[in-house]
Amino acid sequence: MARRRRKQEDRATTGSGPHKRRPLLRLAKWAFVLGVWGLVALAALVAYYAHDLPDVERAMAETREPTVTFRARDGSVLATYGNAYGGRVELDALPPSLPRAVMAVEDRRFYDHHGVDPLGLLRASWVNLRAWDVVQGGSTITQQLAKNLFLSPAQTLKRKVQELILAVWLERTFSKDEILELYLNRVYLGAGVYGVDAAAQRYFGKSARELTLYESAMLAGMLKAPSDLNPRHHPDAAHARTETVLNDMVAAGFISDARAERAARERRRGHAAVSTSGRYFTDWAMKRVRGRIGTPRRDITVHTTLDPDLQRVTQRTLSDTLAEEGRAADAGQGAVVSMTPDGAVRALVGGSGYAETPYNRATQARRQPASTFKPFVYLAAVEDGMTPDTRMVDEPVTVNGWSPENYDDTYRGEVTLREAFARSINSVAAKLIARVGAETVVRAAHRLGITSELQPHPSLALGTSEVSLLHLTGAYAVFANRGRDAQPYGVQRITADDGEVLYEHPDRPGSRLVAEPHVRRMTDLLRADIVWGTGTGADPGRPAGGKTGTSQNARDAWFVGFTAELVTGVWLGNDDGRPMDGVTGSGLPAAIWRQVTRQALRGVPEKPLPGRTPRVADKPEGESTRAETGSGGDGVISRIIDSLDGGSSRARTPQEGPESHELNRGR
Repeated sequence: MARRRRKQEDRATTGSGPHKRRPLLRLAKWAFVLGVWGLVALAALVAYYAHDLPDVERAMAETREPTVTFRARDGSVLATYGNAYGGRVELDALPPSLPRAVMAVEDRRFYDHHGVDPLGLLRASWVNLRAWDVVQGGSTITQQLAKNLFLSPAQTLKRKVQELILAVWLERTFSKDEILELYLNRVYLGAGVYGVDAAAQRYFGKSARELTLYESAMLAGMLKAPSDLNPRHHPDAAHARTETVLNDMVAAGFISDARAERAARERRRGHAAVSTSGRYFTDWAMKRVRGRIGTPRRDITVHTTLDPDLQRVTQRTLSDTLAEEGRAADAGQGAVVSMTPDGAVRALVGGSGYAETPYNRATQARRQPASTFKPFVYLAAVEDGMTPDTRMVDEPVTVNGWSPENYDDTYRGEVTLREAFARSINSVAAKLIARVGAETVVRAAHRLGITSELQPHPSLALGTSEVSLLHLTGAYAVFANRGRDAQPYGVQRITADDGEVLYEHPDRPGSRLVAEPHVRRMTDLLRADIVWGTGTGADPGRPAGGKTGTSQNARDAWFVGFTAELVTGVWLGNDDGRPMDGVTGSGLPAAIWRQVTRQALRGVPEKPLPGRTPRVADKPEGESTRAETGSGGDGVISRIIDSLDGGSSRARTPQEGPESHELNRGR
């Protein structure tokens, strides 16, 4: 009895009886049950979201829009169409600073977790809680790769669960190095660029294999906000972020304080952007690419004919002219095309600046060419048996009810075709088209490369039907190409990413379009215009030929001409057809042509024009040429017409006047 009483007292003292143990057992029991059900719920959730996981094999196949990269003659990149993906770079080929910089800011424990980092999640949660904002993410590099490869960026529970599932799958399927390599080659780094190699090319003009520590830290820093940290557009923000990355690399033990300080002093702002001036050309060339190979189905590189130095000179010359003299004369826009005699386009500028006005006036606009159309009239006359020394009378004339006038309402009487062409005498042009027929002139223009519809009216002699600058310049190239076809082209070769050649421009002479004797006669006329005609303002100081043109009320002003090496066309005007204030083809367009030609041929030895010895064109008696006064030209005065061209008698000195602005008085 006493023993039983002592046991009861002991139980009361220690509180370890059956009644006291039951609540703990019940708690453990319910914890176990809830845990089991939690696992069941988690399994159900995983199963629910796993049944419609994306097609992993298809996503890994890197299906995307093909990239078309345009390169200039010197191999430099002009433009990239589609999203830019760099070449795949193996992890071992990258500088160690790049993956370390990425891990320092994105996932320091990358090599220590299995796709999901609980410690990283806790750390990010604590940092966000203290900041009362989302300032740090807890996703691992593996999770980010899963999202980039397979999922949309939508912030949903489904996407997060699937991201975790795929991250575990990636960890089980690939090694850590392979995952990091995939991530670096696929990650988005702003400006339509994917992968560190494409980013290195875009921002620093080099391969990712050549990145410095500072550049590696800058790319890693851009992962947080690629657009806001673009080193081209936001250099200060990009530099500040780069310093943060360098400090994170120190904290992670990847580099020393001293090395981080040295790198921070580098202060790179990013490689100079690809010039947008080449976009006029590449927009035009892109249509040629589709015409040659259809819509690209894989990455291709287009090797072009463009000379980037000449392109920059041409764009700057036009832009500066429009901004200064053009503004004063109410000339709002312009275009310039330069090509070799066989049609390879070296520069193509379609406006004052692509960023402000991407409309391509060199290829898309159709404008009245005015007197720059006259070479087709004179070609038809030459092919009809006439020569530069053929004489005609400059006098009032009416053709089918149309009566053109000369600018100054004066007439010179008997003149040679050479003088009529060089002085842009309208009455003679009207007589020529009446003699050979407007249809013959239309056929001549179309044969040389003019593609637009031409109205066979006598006024066509003064360039009343609209043409494009590109095709007009290409037609003049036939004269520089000794009468052979010179269709403008910009695509030299197209290659696939594996090196396969998909297209190559044929390396053979164009077909014969104009007989050589007729080319010599036309060169005579075109040369005279620059030496002592309306085009003297274009004289580049070497053998050249060309023609000025000004349409009705100075709505269009042109100069198109050539040397033995280069053919260039210039147009100025306003998009709405508004008249300019006193701008004629012999003024600003001729000056632009002269400057571009001189810059392009600086240091290049002079060559005679096709079929000609280095001498000036015959001028009317008593007329002083620039060659004689030492200010240009290409030799002493001598007779031009060779035995194939017949006689060479001279005409009297005419009175020179400015170019006309009016339809019936154009020059």
